[in-house]
Amino acid sequence: MSDKQTIQWFPGHMTKTKRQIQANLKLVDAVAEIIDARIPVSSRNPDLNNIIQNRPRVILLNKCDMANRTATKMWIDHFEKQGITAVAVDCKSGRGLNKFPAAVNQVLRKKIERLQSKGMKNPMMRIMIVGIPNVGKSSFINRISGQNRAKVEDRPGVTRGNQWFTIGKNLEMLDTPGVLWPKFDDQIVGEHLAFTGAVKDQVMDIELLAMRLLDFLKSLKPAEFIERFKLEDVELEAIPSHELLELIGRKRGMLISGGEIDTERAAIMLLDEFRAAKLGRITVEMPNGELK
Repeated sequence: MSDKQTIQWFPGHMTKTKRQIQANLKLVDAVAEIIDARIPVSSRNPDLNNIIQNRPRVILLNKCDMANRTATKMWIDHFEKQGITAVAVDCKSGRGLNKFPAAVNQVLRKKIERLQSKGMKNPMMRIMIVGIPNVGKSSFINRISGQNRAKVEDRPGVTRGNQWFTIGKNLEMLDTPGVLWPKFDDQIVGEHLAFTGAVKDQVMDIELLAMRLLDFLKSLKPAEFIERFKLEDVELEAIPSHELLELIGRKRGMLISGGEIDTERAAIMLLDEFRAAKLGRITVEMPNGELK
């Protein structure tokens, strides 16, 4: 049972947010786009390129501590080949955030030099922070500004409105609400977002989602996943994912009356442990790879 499920997202504020970004672009010199290092394709808004056009950009691969190190380096190289500066960061721990100001100065180097030639010693640069819900924007702002002013909550769509934050002497950041597109043309994108919790579990068939995640884990075979659920003697590619979910539930003692497996509870547990990186540092999407 590995059929893809239809996922749709119709938050009314998304169109308004796109208009806000377009209106505020004239206030900033560059855009910092925060994406999830585990799903660098699915966690990018496909409309963003059209919205920001040729504005200088820095990409922050957030949650890098949960992603495969080699894969993250490949993604940084991939973006750099496109002329985009990318930095691996983990906003909760602060890893990599010290590289952000230098990355901004690099992408705005020509403008800074031009302003300095006109006598402005430390010209103020303004950066707009964008990203889909639950990708880590508020955690990024709190960490890099040194102020706990942006509301952080581990569920989609918490940040509302626009806020300015000052970083050092010559950098200001403009926060925007999370932007996600109204519907998923590619259902795999929706599933990958749901794997990481960017889509609310309440709109999902949680057991089907867990089975889709198991489809991926069976092909990847991460050592931590196999060890955590004691699957060393299981031929993963031969076992259907619904049976594997039942097996995992049985190994965790998730039984209900009559000795049946509580597969919904097992599905919730599996997704929670994946999202907490307890199954290993896993990157779901690779550069130039097909989504599957």
